[in-house]
Amino acid sequence: MSFDHCVLPIADCTMWEPYKKGFKAYLQLERSLSDNSVKAYLSDLEKLTQFLLANDLKKAPPEIDLKNLQQFVQWIAELGMTPTSQARLISALRTFYKYCLLEDISTVDPTTLLEAPKLKRALPDVLSFNEIESILAQIDMSTPEGTRNKAILETMYSCGLRVSEVVNLKLSQLFLDVGFVRVIGKGNKERLVPIGSSAVKHILQYTNYVRVHQAIQKGEEDILFLNRRGKRLTRVMIFLVIKDLVKKAGINKTVSPHTFRHSFATHLVEGGADLRAVQEMLGHESITTTEIYTHLDREYLRKTLEQYHPGFQSNG
Repeated sequence: MSFDHCVLPIADCTMWEPYKKGFKAYLQLERSLSDNSVKAYLSDLEKLTQFLLANDLKKAPPEIDLKNLQQFVQWIAELGMTPTSQARLISALRTFYKYCLLEDISTVDPTTLLEAPKLKRALPDVLSFNEIESILAQIDMSTPEGTRNKAILETMYSCGLRVSEVVNLKLSQLFLDVGFVRVIGKGNKERLVPIGSSAVKHILQYTNYVRVHQAIQKGEEDILFLNRRGKRLTRVMIFLVIKDLVKKAGINKTVSPHTFRHSFATHLVEGGADLRAVQEMLGHESITTTEIYTHLDREYLRKTLEQYHPGFQSNG
């Protein structure tokens, strides 16, 4: 059962109302947060007042101590709230008590020693090179859509693009004669990414034999990949194309457009690529984001040793 289905109905602690109103004003005026963010903070604070009601704890914010908050975190965990949501909620409580200290509502911050749940970074499914080849082999190249889809997936795997980057890729960003693509990533940051010969071949097949015959909608003239109506594709459309091909290939993994990006990076790291170079190609702001692929690589190395080294014993 999910947390959302088993929280108590909203029944407020009236003594908390003035604090909630003051906190709302602080978030809006001093922190300049969006309406959605303010709503999320207040919703998290509401859960604390639900806990107090459920446990008959008639306490105002200054009377709440660390033990109360630890019991609260245990309570929401037992109700089914995920570790990620728990961590976000604890962050909201810290912000609330920061406000309480600023306004002299509390003299002590009970959240100081409150521990957030350890978030285990989920390692995504990665496709082997053979699995990628198998997925690509399912594409019907006798159709215009097939020619386009082959070019899309070859480009995604060759360049490690995000799905948003591939749907917005422009003809004017292609420098195929020198083997590079100019990508506009998160925060409008530009990067130059090398593109392989197979992807170049399939892009040219698509542009020369399919796209050239399409009626293109106004404003989409520079967009590389188009749907039947001459408009750019949606991210959902690419997800559905991949889902269908994965099913046809008989691969039992959770595969999304992002899996191609993960596989691109993992295969580079496994092949010995420099982490900084991979970071540059992926357009990661921080090297720590790229370092997830070293974990994948270590796991791969461990499995290889287990499988092929007669004297290797794993510690788990």
